[in-house]
Amino acid sequence: MKIDITDLKSIENQIEEHEVTAGFSSFRSRMGEFPITKKEPFLLHLEQKENQSLAVCGKTKITILVPCDRCLKETAVQIPVAIRREFLLKESESEEADGDMEYLEGTELDVDALIYDEILTGFPMKVLCREDCKGICRTCGINLNDKTCSCGRTDLDPRMAAIQDIFHQFKEV
Repeated sequence: MKIDITDLKSIENQIEEHEVTAGFSSFRSRMGEFPITKKEPFLLHLEQKENQSLAVCGKTKITILVPCDRCLKETAVQIPVAIRREFLLKESESEEADGDMEYLEGTELDVDALIYDEILTGFPMKVLCREDCKGICRTCGINLNDKTCSCGRTDLDPRMAAIQDIFHQFKEV
């Protein structure tokens, strides 16, 4: 979604509010593509300050389906989106102004790019379907939260396998 800020730029200390919603139905990153199940409309507050800068503020929550890191079950994750940015309106050769170019294109503010960046920074490092998730069996692949399997549970940490080999070499028969 893009917002036209022509009127906002022309009148000093102008304030506007726009009701906006994320314009995309899935979140794509290097980690994969995740469907968005819930996105709430919210008010985006725009304030032009003395023809120098544009302050943008808004808050919402977006719910995304992400696979559990242990059992791969689809899990709904609610990500808070809090936009609080200030953009320079005057042309400047500073590096900060160059970063604003991905959000401001002429007289349009790209709200979807702002929301995407906030989701990206708020995306959880680890997603679990529940705190005590048992994961999947390494041998048969069954979800251990739903069923138990008869596979042997003597799997050791691969880092400890070398120590086990040493004990087997010196074991008395």
